[in-house]
Amino acid sequence: MQRRYITVDVFTDRAFGGNQLAVVLDAGRLSTTQMQSIATEFNYSETTFVLPPRDKANDAEVRIFTPVRELPFAGHPNVGTAFVLATIANEPKSCLRFEEKAGLVPVDIFREQGQVISTELTAPQPLSRLSQLSAADAARCISLSAEDIKVDRHAPQVVSVGTPFLVIEVHSRDALKRARPDAAAFGSVFPRDDAFSAWFYTRDVSAAEAPCERQARMFMRGANGLVEDPATGSATVAAAALFADLDSARDGELKLTVGQGFDMGRPSILLTRVRKQDGKIVSAHVGGSCVQMMEGTFRLAGEG
Repeated sequence: MQRRYITVDVFTDRAFGGNQLAVVLDAGRLSTTQMQSIATEFNYSETTFVLPPRDKANDAEVRIFTPVRELPFAGHPNVGTAFVLATIANEPKSCLRFEEKAGLVPVDIFREQGQVISTELTAPQPLSRLSQLSAADAARCISLSAEDIKVDRHAPQVVSVGTPFLVIEVHSRDALKRARPDAAAFGSVFPRDDAFSAWFYTRDVSAAEAPCERQARMFMRGANGLVEDPATGSATVAAAALFADLDSARDGELKLTVGQGFDMGRPSILLTRVRKQDGKIVSAHVGGSCVQMMEGTFRLAGEG
């Protein structure tokens, strides 16, 4: 059976930026093992598989795989998959609803002159604030010193709105650039509260990197060891929810623009917003632009 796929660069408005994603259409009858093997073959940070929805009120079941494991929810795979499906749809919709392991993920579609220009997801779960780490333990994961870790607003902490990540603030843009993943430290810290990755950021952003208000990087386990992710929507939206939770005096809509991937040559712009009412988070969102890159078909060996 021939299966169609489309690849996109996510959280960017130009080719060869952002985070790569492969979207496998017509994924019905693929086993979990086959999906994992296909994701490993693409070797992007994530590959999605689009299946018919279990509930006809929704648009698709979407399964998300890294080269090494399945994820319950992820950011750039939802933003990119919605972009692909909205672009090829015969009947335009303003919102797509995806069934995922973490729950239902609505993704809003934005168009100009009939063309899809961006998409924005709503996180499927409320903010969970889980384990905290010492500055020293967090620093070792990213080959920095405890003095490089900033803890005045929050300690390094595992947070989640669907998929958990360790969120760390560093003092300076220089520290962000100097960071490198340390395999031994990662092995001693992760997994923790089902988190396998470290997302770290700084508020020390230069005018040249505007409109970004934060710069971030993310290290995770890939097929061949620890790798860097160019844009991590699920970590970014979880961090945005954390920031909103810490800002207890403010209600309304809190917006934040985050840059990621700048230090690896794949600049990404992630737009977040968190809605608060009566001091509580009502919803958390992340979105951005996408660029379609390639499309093709494949047939697995042994299939008809």
